[in-house]
Amino acid sequence: MKKLIISLIIFVVLLTAFYVSGHFFVMPFENSALPDLQNPRLVIKKAQRELLVFDGEEHVKTYSIVLGFSPTGDKDIEGDGRTPEGEFYIFTKNDQSRFFLSLGVSYPSIEDAKRGLAENLISQQEHDQIIDAISEKKMPLQKTKLGGEIYIHGGGIIADWTDGCIALRNEEIQQLFNVIPVGTPVIIQP
Repeated sequence: MKKLIISLIIFVVLLTAFYVSGHFFVMPFENSALPDLQNPRLVIKKAQRELLVFDGEEHVKTYSIVLGFSPTGDKDIEGDGRTPEGEFYIFTKNDQSRFFLSLGVSYPSIEDAKRGLAENLISQQEHDQIIDAISEKKMPLQKTKLGGEIYIHGGGIIADWTDGCIALRNEEIQQLFNVIPVGTPVIIQP
């Protein structure tokens, strides 16, 4: 009986170890700089936890990422822990980020502003300010009930931990920061 209990304990420990290692397995860091990009575009695949870098139609590199602490679904409101979905652009580059370096993503979008107005989350004035900023490729209003301040930044990729941002390893955000200009299109897919 004692051997059976010890065998069961060992089995449970090994099974748990395999589960944890598979769930949190992280690809090793590949230290290769990105080339200069003529027509950069970023595609984020939330379900796969991947950020793909394109130069025009050519796939250049894929990074492992993590998301907000509640990663399933599109961002609805401030504090929901979701990473937004849709078409955006980089509106700023921040070399003083508390998460090493960051690239500002233009959330909320026009669609988010329309939804926010329809659901009485934002005022007509806030809606109009978001629309005007997007039409001029500037920073949309960041402090509303829709949320804001969505960035691609460093800080690590062990598990989904951000408030809705996209996080990479510090070495990888450095690579992106070096070559991604303001205005770069960003597509965030479910």
